[in-house]
Amino acid sequence: MFKNFLEIRDKCEVCSLDYKFADAGDGPAVFVTLLGGFILLGMALFVQMKFDPPVWLLMLIFTPITLGVCIGMLRPLKGLLIALQYRNKAEQGRLES
Repeated sequence: MFKNFLEIRDKCEVCSLDYKFADAGDGPAVFVTLLGGFILLGMALFVQMKFDPPVWLLMLIFTPITLGVCIGMLRPLKGLLIALQYRNKAEQGRLES
């Protein structure tokens, strides 16, 4: 489905499905922000309450974890949203006249 990290191919190499319908937009980034933020904030609060490290140490620990979690979740969530668009036959919204 993917050509590069987040770029979608024009069509499937196996079944020739045209991916022109696929438009995930900013949806994956929103879900990554919400889910990743929830998980990482919980972890950071736990570490702060349990061990009480200085702020610089929390930043040193959680910056690479945050990047890894967010970048790691972005591609699977984009693929999931595109698959849901295909399954539910999602189209552009139109106003009825």
